[in-house]
Amino acid sequence: MTQKELKEFLDEKVLLYNNPKFIESDPIQIPHQFSLKEDIEIAAFLTATISWGNRTMIIKNSFKMMELLDNSPHDFIVNHQEKDLEIVKGFVHRTFNTIDFIQFIKSLQHIYKNHQGLENALSIKDNSNTYQTAIHQFKSIFFEIEHQQRTQKHISDPLKNSAAKRINMFLRWMVRTDKAGVDFGIWQSHNPANLSCPLDVHSGNVARKLKLLLRTQNDWKSLSELDKNLRKLDKTDPVKYDFALFGLGVFEKF
Repeated sequence: MTQKELKEFLDEKVLLYNNPKFIESDPIQIPHQFSLKEDIEIAAFLTATISWGNRTMIIKNSFKMMELLDNSPHDFIVNHQEKDLEIVKGFVHRTFNTIDFIQFIKSLQHIYKNHQGLENALSIKDNSNTYQTAIHQFKSIFFEIEHQQRTQKHISDPLKNSAAKRINMFLRWMVRTDKAGVDFGIWQSHNPANLSCPLDVHSGNVARKLKLLLRTQNDWKSLSELDKNLRKLDKTDPVKYDFALFGLGVFEKF
């Protein structure tokens, strides 16, 4: 395929998958239950954090987390007392357990009280055109309060070459303005041109078949290669192609 043909093929797939029907089977449906900006971003962040494994289970457990936070995640996180945390005991999603959930509640409270919230805490502050350093700095902020070592594994560090798939997915949800109504685009201080495609088994395999990616691992170096090629196809909205790569992999077994 020429670059022109590849762009036409992928643009067609974006139109096919980037529509409200996509929400019904995707974890993004959880933040779509909310209307307050802070509720949307916290619901999205917690959902993205446990987005690995079986999609049905991810959705079920994400709804469970929202229930445990009284379906008012921002209010619960900012105003909770220690005794309120009793209610979340017993929550588990794969390796994300009660200890981790309680830590996330406390760290998010710290971010909203001391760092002007998630939008500011994840903003790019080094004039780069990717979130590599921003995510690394965010992880430092997240764990600058007392925490158990085990919980650190639930936030990736791109400076250690992690592709940071779940945080990149969360960033797509928050930053990308989407006329189709799937992504939220509520972080207007961020620029969609800087987003990276959430790289996982499905998107990685499809990208390699389409020669958008030659490197074999799914790490940050591969993500940089994929970024470069997707930005050639659309420099203002490169991660719209996540819908195409994901749809081709998951729904079409491309």
